[in-house]
Amino acid sequence: MSETKDLTLLFESHRNHLRAVAYRMLGSATEADDAVQEAWLRLNGSDTSEVANLGGWLTTVVARLCLDILRSRRREEALDAEVVESIADSKSDPEQETLLADSVGVALLVVLNTLSPAERVAFVLHDVFDLPFDEIAPIVDRTPDAARQLASRARRRVRGGDGTSSADFQSQRVAVSAFLTALRAGDFAALLAVLDPDVLVRMDTTPGAPSREFRGAADWARGATAAFSPYARFVHPAIVNGAVGLVFAPGGKLSRALSFTVANGKITQVEIITDRDRLQQLDLSVLED
Repeated sequence: MSETKDLTLLFESHRNHLRAVAYRMLGSATEADDAVQEAWLRLNGSDTSEVANLGGWLTTVVARLCLDILRSRRREEALDAEVVESIADSKSDPEQETLLADSVGVALLVVLNTLSPAERVAFVLHDVFDLPFDEIAPIVDRTPDAARQLASRARRRVRGGDGTSSADFQSQRVAVSAFLTALRAGDFAALLAVLDPDVLVRMDTTPGAPSREFRGAADWARGATAAFSPYARFVHPAIVNGAVGLVFAPGGKLSRALSFTVANGKITQVEIITDRDRLQQLDLSVLED
């Protein structure tokens, strides 16, 4: 009884760390909790008398479980998207998912979802939790050098390429930031101020159908303020196909993306992307402060 109690206390001392690891790998609070619970079951059924570093052992177990879950997700992508999403939504607490996503960084979670399972695990373990590649290698079934390359590729995807210091990029950043600030505040006048009077807005509809188009700042700003302002807390800046854009991602799950064309400090064109296939093809990176 005493040994079981001691083991439980030891595990509980590592629970928060394990959950943080699992959440960053999976982006789902429910799946993270499941992985941590499975790690407890494996600990309870294992002889750990020879384990010198229990925290490291548990982290390895959780990481391998997460890798299996990520690979399973890839196999499930052939299923109907709406079915998969409805299953996930039925098990999760939306408010908890939102709070967790905000604490980690919504844009980071969105970009992590574009990585391969092995890249995501290697990047999270090394860049976020500072594990050496010698320890990461057996988890992802690679050599240490190959694990280093996985993390490096992931890092390039997360941070984006060069050009983020150019004058054009900074002009985009200022305009998109002003747009988002106005959207979050529901400030019609401020939104109108950052839009070109003849702004063109395109929004995709059903796959294969032509995009819907809106022209003119006043009408679209009025509609955008009414439609999007209540949900603006789910909208976050990101680099979209090499330019400053926005992602709408409740709980870190990408639902739509906005790309912008900026000229002379004004937004002249907006593209709203909602089609699942197009969203998956976007080149997304984190917009660093």
